[in-house]
Amino acid sequence: MHKATKPKVKICCIGSRVEARMAIANGAYAIGLVSEMPSGPGVIAEKLIAEIAADVPPGILTVLLTSKQDTAAIIEQQRRCGVNTLQIVDRLEKGSYQDLKEAMPGVSLVQVIHVTGKKSIEEAETCAPYVDAILLDSGNPKKSVKELGGTGRTHNWKISRTIRERLEVPVYLAGGLTADNVAKAMQQVGPFGLDICSGVRTDGRLDDGKLETLFTQIKWAEKLVSAEI
Repeated sequence: MHKATKPKVKICCIGSRVEARMAIANGAYAIGLVSEMPSGPGVIAEKLIAEIAADVPPGILTVLLTSKQDTAAIIEQQRRCGVNTLQIVDRLEKGSYQDLKEAMPGVSLVQVIHVTGKKSIEEAETCAPYVDAILLDSGNPKKSVKELGGTGRTHNWKISRTIRERLEVPVYLAGGLTADNVAKAMQQVGPFGLDICSGVRTDGRLDDGKLETLFTQIKWAEKLVSAEI
């Protein structure tokens, strides 16, 4: 896919309707709602996820982060939460992407690829034809306690750029993004979208000042990337 000059921004780990509204007011295209995870920040109850999703205006993606690996369980979870997008942070072990699409028409599927090395390129290429987008993150599903997101770490952006160049579907970049490095990420990777959690928080709470600074940096970087193309 071609390098994006104006990336869409997803603000993840949203914990309340107030945080969702704050993110959207600053320019978020999507909000991330984290369900049960083996580790990492931002986990909230499904009831709260449903309340937040129902409060979001049309045109904004409500993204449920799910660690479930059984398609039947994922379908049931989406119906409880009422989101319009699913972010699958681990590998499917039972069922297929086609099962999900047939059961949930109109719900977008985003598969997370944790960039741990060059093998991640092959993983992304294998999944891409069956989903609506790929999200590149810095977790490690092979740890004894799985890391499936929210690590606050960057990864090898050269690999991320290769993945973005090879795929036809949109690619989001996550992992340790902040106002300080987002311009560099846009120049080096050129992703369709950016996914930020810890980089816009202070003591775990969404920080309006950090959000504003982040979007200011993104707008500045858009001009640089446009000039390079």
